[in-house]
Amino acid sequence: MKTIVITGATRGLGLAITKQAIKEGYKVIAVGRALSEELAEAVRQNPQTLYFEAYDLSQIEGIHDFAIRIAKTYGRLWGLVNNAAIGTDGVLATLHEHDIGQLLRVNVEAPILLTKYLLRPMLMNRAGRIINISSIIATTGFSGLSVYGATKAALAGFTRSLAREVGKAGITVNTVAPGYMETDMTKALQGEKLESIKRRSPLGHLARAEDVAHAVTFLLSEKAARVTGSTITVDAGSTA
Repeated sequence: MKTIVITGATRGLGLAITKQAIKEGYKVIAVGRALSEELAEAVRQNPQTLYFEAYDLSQIEGIHDFAIRIAKTYGRLWGLVNNAAIGTDGVLATLHEHDIGQLLRVNVEAPILLTKYLLRPMLMNRAGRIINISSIIATTGFSGLSVYGATKAALAGFTRSLAREVGKAGITVNTVAPGYMETDMTKALQGEKLESIKRRSPLGHLARAEDVAHAVTFLLSEKAARVTGSTITVDAGSTA
């Protein structure tokens, strides 16, 4: 059974990816700041294949030790899904420097460092999968999300160059870029604002977290052995 780490796995998209990966036969180490009720229930239902590890990825100074502990506890990894992120919004002119630094730490520096240390056992195995969760905002832009958009664009650039570094070791590196999804984050969108977002899609609706999860598990699989340095967009066609 192949072992993968998924960050930001306690709710939303990360939880959807976790559940789909379990269904497809992976052993999952779900990482998050605190155990949610939904993830706790999934752990109870899958005691042999799903494990929770608490870690706050804003604490970048401890990522090395955390990664070493993961490797020692669970053995060599097959895959890493860098999903954890924060989405602090605000126009740049008034966004506090602390918030800018936090966005850069959690959304860029943390996944790069975690990848650095969890990549090592994959290099020893000469096989593995790294998947970075970006966003369509990395390429489309969105008012009030300039720093967030910059962090997601950084992940896409990280993907392309790292794919070239590790490809000869049998490791693929890819990005998944979701659009607006039917999650707790969009429940506040009502009326015309929600309908305008849906109208951008040729399909007339939003993508689901489960749709993105299927893209991630495809990239984790042997079927994607020759897919690397790529971005898969899952947005119900809104950027078409």
